[in-house]
Amino acid sequence: MGTQGFSPRTRAEGQLVRFGEPAASIGLTVERSGVPHRVRLKLSPSAAKVAELDGSRLPSAEALRREFPTLVFTPDRLAVVKGGPAARRAYVDRVAARLYPARLGVPQDYAAALAQRNAAIRRIQLGLSGPDALEPWTGRLAELAARLVELRRDTVTALSPGFAERAGELGLPGARLAYDAEPPSAAALEARIGQDLARGSTGAGPHLDDVLIAAGDRELRSFGSQGEQRLSVLSLVLAEAELLRSEPLLLLDDVLSELDPGRRRVLAERVAAMGQVVITATQRSALPLEPAQVVEVSPGQAR
Repeated sequence: MGTQGFSPRTRAEGQLVRFGEPAASIGLTVERSGVPHRVRLKLSPSAAKVAELDGSRLPSAEALRREFPTLVFTPDRLAVVKGGPAARRAYVDRVAARLYPARLGVPQDYAAALAQRNAAIRRIQLGLSGPDALEPWTGRLAELAARLVELRRDTVTALSPGFAERAGELGLPGARLAYDAEPPSAAALEARIGQDLARGSTGAGPHLDDVLIAAGDRELRSFGSQGEQRLSVLSLVLAEAELLRSEPLLLLDDVLSELDPGRRRVLAERVAAMGQVVITATQRSALPLEPAQVVEVSPGQAR
């Protein structure tokens, strides 16, 4: 929360405030390139969250993620593999934002143009506009679709080698990613206007694409075990970490519970060379290597 501006557990920040308290505050000292920085995040159920960096207020709490790269693995992140296409699209777009910050606005621009085109479709359905109202948004959507598909291709291409290598190390051979979508042209969108009017929304474009996560010929969403799905998500996190320009903070929650001793050691040796890593486990004996620091948590106390 303190490095990314949002919780991986919930987007309802009011739930993060201790029961009976009016507000909460998170304070961190983060060292980057040898320089310490002070981060403060203020939360209140009745007001927007406020983030400060070195005493200066940021335009949004989410701006923290552009300052401090933090990658998180939690068991619920299996939705990237087990969930529908929207979860995989969102994941690739988040990685793209980290890898290509100059192209950060492409997914948002596409989503805005899509919303405008869909609104125009609904106005035509209601008889409030003529079909020519779609023309400017059709051309704009096609242009942004091409840019978004290119961005996702570049991201998947960058992730693929590291993903395959890390998955292979962890015992998931033949792991691969694929994104084979083609953006619709303006002519193709115009040709299906009748269909779009019938469905009430735009029925072609990268907002409907999927990203394949597979092991050999098996798509892991439908034909992967829980353990294989877990390994694939972990391999994605490790592959992304290796691509970032600065070493990220890795937060790995309950990552060891379904790994055998050999895979635990492989993972521990891999992350030991990746900067700062925080791993949670239910017992210390699960850690295959001696950690730099151990925090033992029992009800009400951390030692």
